[in-house]
Amino acid sequence: MFTTKSGLVAVWVRLIKAGTYTEDKVPKLSNLQEMVHQVLISEK
Repeated sequence: MFTTKSGLVAVWVRLIKAGTYTEDKVPKLSNLQEMVHQVLISEK
């Protein structure tokens, strides 16, 4: 299970913020999509 502090979550958040990927490209791996979404929402 991933948390909002996980390294992989941080990598995906950075990639999305940089415009390299969109949120819908986050892999369906455990709860990774949910945690990435949660971080993006909390940082707006």
